Amino acid sequence: MLNLFKRQRSKGNKLPALQDLDKNPLQEGDVVEALRYNLGKSRLLVIDEAYVYESLDTGEQVHYTRMIDAITECQKVKKLTDFSE
Repeated sequence: MLNLFKRQRSKGNKLPALQDLDKNPLQEGDVVEALRYNLGKSRLLVIDEAYVYESLDTGEQVHYTRMIDAITECQKVKKLTDFSE
């Protein structure tokens, strides 16, 4: 058989590049101000090979796909550069 319908496996699970509304690049560990779901100040984490925003106040987690802005395709967050816990 020619294996025409055999699923091709991706080599390495590469996470997408994320940007905040101001087009600043986001990476794991960044602290942001989430503009959806009342998360407030949140940290960007990688859990089970996917990005997740975790609220610093409540611990609630939201998958990054729920934070995509439909028009700009950026994340509905603002990166906080001068954050200290």
